[in-house]
Amino acid sequence: MEKLFVTGLMSGTSLDGIDAALVEIDENLSCKFIDGVSLDYSKKMQDKIKKLFEDKISTKFLCEMNVLIGEYFAKCALKLEEKTGKKPDLIGSHGVTLWHNPTKETFENMPLNSTMQIGEGAVIAERTGVTTVCDFRPDDMACGGQGAPLVPFADKIFFNKDDKSRVILNLGGIANVTVLSKNCEIFAFDTGPANMLIDNAMRKFYNKPFDKNGEIAKSGTVNQDLLNKLMSNEYFNLTPPKSTGREMFGEKYLENILSDINEKNENIIATLTMFTVKTIKDAFDKFIFQKTNVDEIVLGGGGAYNPEIIRLLENEFLPETLIRTHEDFGISNKFKEAIAFALLAYCTYKGIPNNVKSATGATKDTVLGKIIVK
Repeated sequence: MEKLFVTGLMSGTSLDGIDAALVEIDENLSCKFIDGVSLDYSKKMQDKIKKLFEDKISTKFLCEMNVLIGEYFAKCALKLEEKTGKKPDLIGSHGVTLWHNPTKETFENMPLNSTMQIGEGAVIAERTGVTTVCDFRPDDMACGGQGAPLVPFADKIFFNKDDKSRVILNLGGIANVTVLSKNCEIFAFDTGPANMLIDNAMRKFYNKPFDKNGEIAKSGTVNQDLLNKLMSNEYFNLTPPKSTGREMFGEKYLENILSDINEKNENIIATLTMFTVKTIKDAFDKFIFQKTNVDEIVLGGGGAYNPEIIRLLENEFLPETLIRTHEDFGISNKFKEAIAFALLAYCTYKGIPNNVKSATGATKDTVLGKIIVK
């Protein structure tokens, strides 16, 4: 049975760096995680990336950043190759999401449903000498989908192996769920912010990238008025399929929310942490428990390393629903999404449809991604 070694590259909404995972994949789509590395963006590079999300940027700056981010992704792939001593057969790169706009708006009766990920795939392919797959989301959106979430394709392969009803909960910048149950068709959606608002507030108040071990949140007290204000966002009532990101819950959103709040910093962090958990529970109550019971929630992403988030989730879901992590299934919490994009790239290369239309809302199954051959 032919096997390919595939490197998956992922940079999430936290914008702190890139994860790379080397995965061995066979024709049955069985995946074996070999190893992973991370590459942090320099402070100067982080500052440049943040400028991408300002209202006014030049075309010149956008083009330059597309190439620069591609260089960083290539550097991360080469770092993994050096660590493992294995040159991959294929690379799959998600890129950095510059804008994601799953809308029903039109112009001259043509859809404006659109997305853009940057990090030039041609640069990655040239620097590494490896055929590279990139730009996964647009084809799903061209088929009427949200272009997200895409990881459910991997989730159904990794976790849909018995009769248990599982929700795969990724706690990255945004929290997203994949529902795997015999009682309903697979579906997935973004529940709202996970670490994004917490991380932004930590940078603002403490000059730290995140709340390590949830220590600040644990020391604070939830401000119920602020929590109610956060929970009133219309996004939480939208029916799946739905997706969100920095466009809705970025730094400007945090600034607007806090503009008339006089509260201790640790209490704000505690409230934002509770907000993450409450929006997840709210999504379960509104959209998941209406269709199926849930035996297990499987946590992944950076939030899976936050004991305070886990404690709060257990308060909401135990004893009826068990809280587990990806590690319990032999899958790295940290590199899960990079592993997923390695699998997506493999399917693109083999011509295997790799979206989940019931998760994205697309009208058909389709092969996602563009291939730069080397």
